[in-house]
Amino acid sequence: MTRARPSPMSPSGWGGWLARIAGPLLLLNALLTLENHGPGLWPRPALRLSFELVVAVVALAGWAAWRGRPGTRVLRLLAAASACWIVARYFDVTVSAVFGRQLNLYWDSRHALEVLRMGEFPAWQIALGALALLAVPLLLYRLALHCWRAIAQALAWPRPRPAIGLAGLLLVACFAAHGIGGRDTRWFFSMPVAPILAQQAGVLAGQLLPGQASARLTPSPDFAQASLAGLHGADVLLLFAESYGATTLDNPRQAAALAPRRAAFAQALAAGGLQVVSARVRSPTYGGASWLAHAELLSGVDMQDPGAYELLLATQRPTLARHFQAHGWRTVNWMPGLQRPWPEGRFYGYDRYGDAEHIGYRGPAFGYWRIPDQASMALLHAQELAAPPGTRAPRFMVFATLASHAPFRPLPPYVSDWDKLAGSEAYTPAEVARSLAAPVSWQAPVPAYLEALGYTFEWLGDYLEHRAPRQLLTIMIGDHQPLASVSGAGASWDVPVHIISSDAALLQRFEAAGFRPGLLPQEGPAPMRMEALTRLLLAVFDGSPARVPGTGE
Repeated sequence: MTRARPSPMSPSGWGGWLARIAGPLLLLNALLTLENHGPGLWPRPALRLSFELVVAVVALAGWAAWRGRPGTRVLRLLAAASACWIVARYFDVTVSAVFGRQLNLYWDSRHALEVLRMGEFPAWQIALGALALLAVPLLLYRLALHCWRAIAQALAWPRPRPAIGLAGLLLVACFAAHGIGGRDTRWFFSMPVAPILAQQAGVLAGQLLPGQASARLTPSPDFAQASLAGLHGADVLLLFAESYGATTLDNPRQAAALAPRRAAFAQALAAGGLQVVSARVRSPTYGGASWLAHAELLSGVDMQDPGAYELLLATQRPTLARHFQAHGWRTVNWMPGLQRPWPEGRFYGYDRYGDAEHIGYRGPAFGYWRIPDQASMALLHAQELAAPPGTRAPRFMVFATLASHAPFRPLPPYVSDWDKLAGSEAYTPAEVARSLAAPVSWQAPVPAYLEALGYTFEWLGDYLEHRAPRQLLTIMIGDHQPLASVSGAGASWDVPVHIISSDAALLQRFEAAGFRPGLLPQEGPAPMRMEALTRLLLAVFDGSPARVPGTGE
């Protein structure tokens, strides 16, 4: 029996053809199926199949059967698309691993430089990263072009095309049949990249195209129908505790590590004649984008869609700051983390904006954020709360802390003498050196995170026990969960909220709405979102029991 002669397009027969096509296909598939289980920046290939690669190979085989070997323009287009797909895949899986949320191209690209500055990376590393951003896509393009040329050359041999077409149709059918009868027919596929790009395109279109976001905002609470009679003229401090998430309650190790600090905090409150009730709420963001949480609580408008934020700032919607202002409170935005002008902040309607340059801090800088939270609180007290309540207007103050912001270093030392914090010598050079020398670890950040929250409990407890006005109402709330490297994969978006006051009747109205006495809220998922908490605050501050959920008929 005479053996068939190999095709000119495959001089070594099937063995040579497989050797020629297998390498390029495996390489492209590995790059298109990257996974990152965190918390680092280095993904790894998965033992899965890229659906887009299947479609591209079948289409290329069809092109070769119909029109012959594809030209240079087609191969370059495939290579460019492959490079974009690989880069998109990398950023999607890496952002999810590090920050615990999906990539948002519109927002993340705008704040990428600030993230680099927060990490205090050396200039050479930032420069090297910038060069990599330029060089890597080009290298990926050249690599993909080499692979597609080899694949196209292999597909020029007609004998494998029917098998390729049949295998492609079967794989596409498996992908399309997913979910039918409850079956998972995609278990061997990696998550496609195309939906990621489509979603990012939708985000960009919603922000950049006129009229696309006009219907996104949810209704505002009825501020006009709520008074502040239930506060009896008390000062109000709304404290956004950076990255204070439900992981500190739900993770047994973190809860145990913070238990002594929580106990000391509770003891300080009791010694100061204060009581506390607590609950959980669901933040609109996770691992970052604190401004979304601030906007949702201060406006009562849903910020789950990041695109709604800029739309909100362009409206005249009411806010808690304007509500307090209308009833005679002086409103203060205390934001030591703001290091550049923030004109869009005018939306909230504060009487005073205190940013890093205007709160009066004269001490040494502690890393990127510069100003210790305890010093910020001391300055806020000295400038806004030191005068007796009867001699000034009551204050509504919004203060966002910084110590527990990633990477949770450097952590300033606690200072027992609060009067020193307003000057330039609150911290000794040795204390500053020790704080700055503490290593930053993105790979094992949990110990530093817990230390930072312990610091917050310590200085806040001391302030409320010894220095705060007796009638001060403090609302301490987490803005979002910390990074996924701290909170873990699949963690909820819940955050604790604590209401601290000496007004027992006020706290009872919160209890009637589901809050629990003490610093440990109820277990389980949060019963409400931040926007619902805004409505609850308005009802409680109004002082009418019938308006508070759970107390009416």
